[in-house]
Amino acid sequence: MPSPEMEAVLAALRQRQRDDAGAPPKPLEEARAGFVPADALHPIPADVRVSEITAGGVPAHWLDAPGADRTRALLFLHGGGFQLGSLTSDGELASRIGRAAGMRVLFLEYRLAPEHPYPAALDDVRAAWGWLTADQRIDPGSLAVAGDSAGGGLAVSLLVAERDEGGSLPAAGVLMSPTVDLTSSGASMTERVDQDPISTPDLLRRLASDYLAGADPRSPLASPLFARLSGLPPLLIQVGTADLLLSDAQRLAGAAERAGVPVSLEVGDGLPHVYQLDAGTPEAQEATERIGRFLRQHVR
Repeated sequence: MPSPEMEAVLAALRQRQRDDAGAPPKPLEEARAGFVPADALHPIPADVRVSEITAGGVPAHWLDAPGADRTRALLFLHGGGFQLGSLTSDGELASRIGRAAGMRVLFLEYRLAPEHPYPAALDDVRAAWGWLTADQRIDPGSLAVAGDSAGGGLAVSLLVAERDEGGSLPAAGVLMSPTVDLTSSGASMTERVDQDPISTPDLLRRLASDYLAGADPRSPLASPLFARLSGLPPLLIQVGTADLLLSDAQRLAGAAERAGVPVSLEVGDGLPHVYQLDAGTPEAQEATERIGRFLRQHVR
């Protein structure tokens, strides 16, 4: 059962959902400026050094918590339905994971839909990955990739694309409530409607349509649930049961396991979409600690 702190978060999310019900969609720039995927915006801690850079032509930031090993790096891909999200929305989570893992974090500001539809975001992710491995000459065994929601889907797509082209792969991947099926065919898309305090099926279908811009939703690099998964590095997948994307995580874990990929699936009872964002809750802290242990175990 969710903790009292998480129950307060859930109540706030449900109230926001009720307030937004029936309201017309906000203009895109307003929606981006006001995007708060968690219960509130949680700022990056003051002791984390934030350095603005360009990674393979893509805007990015290095996030360095005190004591981070500068020879080990985590490529972090934010969520937001491929249309929203930035360092403002996800920087605290990324820096918290970096601190737990003892790694510096490369936070990528990939291009967003609908101005830049598929595969623009993935192209940016791959450009940043090439910058880390070729330009920065970081051993792939000292790298990992992590993403939440849409960023989790992009993380899997990166792994599949690099494997297919014979590229280098990171040592591990961390996926939080990943979006890996843009056909919305998972059972939880209907079974969890009354439990999810954040998303609706219509919203997720609209975001997917804006991102795809006519591309096949079953394309393996758009919906990596339908990709061949053999040969991928160890994966840690975290998801809550109060999430329309529960089935995405469960089916991805099952497919990866059948393909021989070492995979760990953690399902939090009653927890919402990307509950790791809800700083100050025991569930978010414990999830972060598990992610840190996983990365320390696999990333040399």
